[in-house]
Amino acid sequence: MTQAKLLLVEDDRDLGNVLFQYLKLQQFDVVLARTGEEGLDLFKKDEADLCLFDIMLPGMDGLSLFRKVRDLAPDVPVIFLTARTSKEDILQGLKLGADDYITKPFEPEELVLRIHNILKRSGRSDQENIDLGDFVFSVEKMQLTGNSHSYRLTHKETELLKFLVDNKNSILKREDILIKLWGEDDYFLGRSLDVFISRLRKYLKPEKMIEIETIRGVGYLFKNKKAD
Repeated sequence: MTQAKLLLVEDDRDLGNVLFQYLKLQQFDVVLARTGEEGLDLFKKDEADLCLFDIMLPGMDGLSLFRKVRDLAPDVPVIFLTARTSKEDILQGLKLGADDYITKPFEPEELVLRIHNILKRSGRSDQENIDLGDFVFSVEKMQLTGNSHSYRLTHKETELLKFLVDNKNSILKREDILIKLWGEDDYFLGRSLDVFISRLRKYLKPEKMIEIETIRGVGYLFKNKKAD
């Protein structure tokens, strides 16, 4: 089996070395860069299957690197590695289209799980297709297609939309969504959820039979008016 190629950009020498060695042990083909500029050069030479970017990098920061990499390869998955104090940067990364983020300190096992999940969903295996009015939601390809549009979803957008679809026409509490998708419920994660909901609404806006309704003080209601 071909090893998935990962580009890890982390300026913390100890953490970078630990993650590099651990990911190698998990049978990934990993290249390590210490700066955004070095990471960009490595990506141009050999495009990765998935990128891991620290946000706080010397010189070119992780967000700037993300933009440049996505210009070169719009579909490459990206996970941000960041500290809890970088909340606004994380939100900006999510708005730009990052697939996921993980906050330091974290267990390497958790990172590997997220990597596997994203690689699986961005692969070419048989996908589950869900009809959403005139849209088709491909879970495995992380894609929403219809009304002359095609949107490549991030990992979290895919998870959220799938969770909403699985619980269509039922009110979902915000805390239940946060615990299901992020494993915890706090104010900052709630703001992240709002970003994803807003993006899904934008994608689905042309489809009048689909609505994501805000239930004030409670959560959300995913309405599929064509559903049985």
